[in-house]
Amino acid sequence: MSKKTAFEVKNISFYYGRNRALDDLSLAIEQGGFYGVVGPNGCGKTTLLDILVRNKTPGSGTIKFLGMDMGGYTRRRLAKEISLVPQDFYINFAFTAHEIVLMGRHPYIPRFSSPSSRDLELVAEIMEKMEIDGFNDRHITELSGGERQRVIFARALAQDTPVLILDEGTSSMDIRHTITTLDMVAHGVKKRGKTVIATFHDINMAAAYCDRLIFMRSGRVIFEGDTDEVLNEKNIRDIFEVDSRIYFDRYSNSKQVIFRKVGAGEGKDI
Repeated sequence: MSKKTAFEVKNISFYYGRNRALDDLSLAIEQGGFYGVVGPNGCGKTTLLDILVRNKTPGSGTIKFLGMDMGGYTRRRLAKEISLVPQDFYINFAFTAHEIVLMGRHPYIPRFSSPSSRDLELVAEIMEKMEIDGFNDRHITELSGGERQRVIFARALAQDTPVLILDEGTSSMDIRHTITTLDMVAHGVKKRGKTVIATFHDINMAAAYCDRLIFMRSGRVIFEGDTDEVLNEKNIRDIFEVDSRIYFDRYSNSKQVIFRKVGAGEGKDI
């Protein structure tokens, strides 16, 4: 049984002034998969995700979500379908961690109404799973970078959407919280049919969790496919311009990439 298409992106381009961030990019994302987006700095990964959540509008091309043009969705309806963990989250107001997570329920709360008991129960459950219930009443401005990121991640989970988009969503977390959070996300894909699209700098984390990988360079998708097929030494070289060795690691039950460090005296001076 074939999967339905979540996102259908055709020939989109995007510019920051005269700088082209996306260049005639086309891509199809099927429902119920864990997609990893990888590529060098400045290749357009974040811009692509911003367009998928309609934070940005492409200068040309089309993008459909569940068969309908993105422009046909109201903000509230889209917020019930797609949630985002952004790469950067700045807030100067002293909201508590609980208040931030509860913001994820706003699309479901009627105007001028209070959160329901179910809203509050879901927020409490997610904060416990993300291990942030211990600073329920602490202000977001008082938390460390990793703690803040877990709060923002919990806000996206509280939104309870079929699609979850992560822009380096665990980059500030320590390794234990990174693993437990990605385990939770992967479980949602496998057991609930969620669609996850995540950018990664850590290729080995992407290999361990993602069903499919999207390799980007210079605003374009260069390679895309099943992780086991597209994660190879040639593609790593073509995209990142580094040599690597790739092997199947039984402990992680996934392909892993190792790189050769430049020896002393061979690299550039600092």
